Amino acid sequence: MEFSIKSGHPEKQRTACVVVGVYEPRRLSDNARRLDDASDGHLSAILRRGDLEGKLGQSLLLHNVPGTLSDRVLLIGCGRERELGDAQYRKIMAKTVDILHDMGSMETVCYLTELNVRGRDTHWRVRYAIEIASTTLYRFDQLKSKKDITRRPLRKIIFTVSSRRELPLAEQASAEAQAIATGVKLTKNLANLPPNICTPSYLSEQAHKLCANYQKTSAVLRCSVLDEADMRNLGMGAFLAVSQGSAEPPKMIILDYQGGGKNQAPIVLVGKGVTFDTGGLCLKKPENMPDMKYDMCGAASVLGVLSAVAELQLPVNLIGIMPCTENSPSGTATRPSDIVTSLSGQTLEIINTDAEGRLILCDALTYCERYKPEVVIDIATLTGACVIALGHHAHGLFSNHSPLTNELLNAGRETGDRAWEMPLWDDYQELLDSPFADMKNVGDKSAGAISAACFLSRFTKKYQWAHLDVAGTAVHADKKKGATGRPVPLLTQYIINCVRGTETLSELPPPAEIMD
Repeated sequence: MEFSIKSGHPEKQRTACVVVGVYEPRRLSDNARRLDDASDGHLSAILRRGDLEGKLGQSLLLHNVPGTLSDRVLLIGCGRERELGDAQYRKIMAKTVDILHDMGSMETVCYLTELNVRGRDTHWRVRYAIEIASTTLYRFDQLKSKKDITRRPLRKIIFTVSSRRELPLAEQASAEAQAIATGVKLTKNLANLPPNICTPSYLSEQAHKLCANYQKTSAVLRCSVLDEADMRNLGMGAFLAVSQGSAEPPKMIILDYQGGGKNQAPIVLVGKGVTFDTGGLCLKKPENMPDMKYDMCGAASVLGVLSAVAELQLPVNLIGIMPCTENSPSGTATRPSDIVTSLSGQTLEIINTDAEGRLILCDALTYCERYKPEVVIDIATLTGACVIALGHHAHGLFSNHSPLTNELLNAGRETGDRAWEMPLWDDYQELLDSPFADMKNVGDKSAGAISAACFLSRFTKKYQWAHLDVAGTAVHADKKKGATGRPVPLLTQYIINCVRGTETLSELPPPAEIMD
């Protein structure tokens, strides 16, 4: 899909379709009014007949509108203007792209980015429109022998801004959106693959390919992989306790992006990469097993963020660490009540082998210390308890540093990829007390997401840290199925915000072509 940005009047566009909005009740948006004036009241006459009320998501396709150059005009209902917010804008854009893709208009000029969305500027409207369009058009059919092929698929969308002076800002938004969309797509594709393909070794291959894609850019992106022998030599007893039941060898993938100064402390992202989670000897129920291929969404999202940051060539140092393994039952699998020693030197009593994510993460979080990081953020489909607490809309956010919490929450609000702060109080730490080791890997039946975060917090004392529990948000809960690509938008926006202010308008992409 190709996206571009232009400025100009709708009646002068020589294209397959022009898209404009209609508010409820039957009130033309500014660009729809321009078309109406050019067509001598053609649109107004149609609305007076009651063909379109303007309710949110309604649509009406018109052919050969007088006084215009486009083949078609698509009217999209936008609801009441004063109620147009983020959620309504998302629905409008998704509906529009669906219609355009099905109607056979291979190119379109869309004026919906000029709508007045409450509290949002041109940059946000353009970026969000491109991200929504990319999400709407995403299909995962690469493993089907017979694919659904659209005869004349939508190939290009031109989004508009109201004046030339807005073009540099809109172009910047377009570049960010397309980089994020590429990262989201990579995350989805990896997560949607079956576990017989997407193994720890496969993920390491994809990490190397990602580095190869950016070899000729100004920033440096390198990949290294720790194998089982490396982990044993380092003393990663917690990680190896998870992998020892599987025939698939574990990998800890490390991506190192150097876009900032040599002395700049890096941001470190740690992504849980359990490519299939049976629960180990604490076997999961059969009905819950098929979705366990998604237990590597944290690792996939780290790859997605690295892809977006490398595409944008952001001036930041970023490390991505992905501990990857399967969790399988076998004669060599870890048993409940086994005690192992983590990389930190702390001993762990493994009460539940299905609480494996925190075991691989704790060694990865200790490994982060060698980078002297600015911050560390881990991403994991960690607990069903977080799904019970927050459902499928918000990530659970835990942190030992309030400013970092606020920055992540703000990035979520900007992108619509929202998180919600959860407590990380010392009161909960006693849930992990063990009579035989330094700690247990699970608490009791209460506060499961919190006790899991408390466990991880014991390995993050030396730096500022946040934990995103994405168990409820990494995968669609409805009939769509498949991975969502979250929290790639949130994390990329957080990194963009960290470097914002370092660029000037002279460094932005050149203005787009001006439309007549």
